[in-house]
Amino acid sequence: MNTNKKVKPTTEQFSREESAFDVVLGFDMETDIGSFTPFYEGVKHGTPNVLEVLEKHNIPATFFWTGHAAENNPEKVRLVRDAGHETGCHGLYHETLGDPLFPIPNNWPILPAEVEGRLHEATRIVREVGGIQPLSFRCPRLWGSTNVLNVLEKLGYIADASFPLYFYGKPFVPYHPSAEDWTQPGRMNILEIPNFCDLSMESQDAYQRDRDQWPLFRTKSARHVMEKVDSFIEYVMNRIERPVVCFYLHPWEFHSMPQGAIDFGEASVKPLPFIVKNCGAKAVKQLDLLCAMLKERGGRFITAKDLATEYEDKH
Repeated sequence: MNTNKKVKPTTEQFSREESAFDVVLGFDMETDIGSFTPFYEGVKHGTPNVLEVLEKHNIPATFFWTGHAAENNPEKVRLVRDAGHETGCHGLYHETLGDPLFPIPNNWPILPAEVEGRLHEATRIVREVGGIQPLSFRCPRLWGSTNVLNVLEKLGYIADASFPLYFYGKPFVPYHPSAEDWTQPGRMNILEIPNFCDLSMESQDAYQRDRDQWPLFRTKSARHVMEKVDSFIEYVMNRIERPVVCFYLHPWEFHSMPQGAIDFGEASVKPLPFIVKNCGAKAVKQLDLLCAMLKERGGRFITAKDLATEYEDKH
């Protein structure tokens, strides 16, 4: 990829009325393998691979940076920004800011009183490194909360793409949440964008995770994920609503990750095989195929910020 070339991807040329559904591609810019390593090999080497695919298809995406990732990879923040993509925020570190949906040992949620300070600091870092005010947010692991949404509104964010639809089941289209319960429609200004899942299938998991989209694009195939996309689109259209297919992906998925235990001196971490399966070239190929199939289906790619602005203009 020519990193000196300024590319400005835009929302698909056909209008909202001409397209069948909207697509929000979100990349969570964090340490490798989520919270389980302190490394940034994915941000360093996976990000250019992602940008090549996006440039090939001329589609915009939203990159949600943790403050720590931005601070430690300023050249990649600017590379993404200069390629014309949205710069969003993903918290200060990859910490649990909201309500945990299932237990992760020794990973305690941030105290509610700490959330505002951390989000303020994360926003400051991303703004100073990227030279642009972030207006879209995503909580690590999609674990949001009413407290987080109220803080985001106070900080001036207009879009949040944290809602784990696989767990809550509804609302299944973007909505303005309630200040008393972020999972319910209300009168807040910020737009909540649900991350799509297969709502038609019967779940066999206590937390409904088998209905989710991730990381099936690389562990199975882009075509398999498109089956879930088609199911979601049909589900939403049957209820006379316009589908918004929101994805969450990570830069480390597009660079080879360690397949065995990762040594940290006093202990080691061994991710379950599916977490790191097919990271690297296979994931890049499947992302390419997924983008092509979404376009063929009539999807209109749009950033989280632009979707929120469009909803505000419409309503």
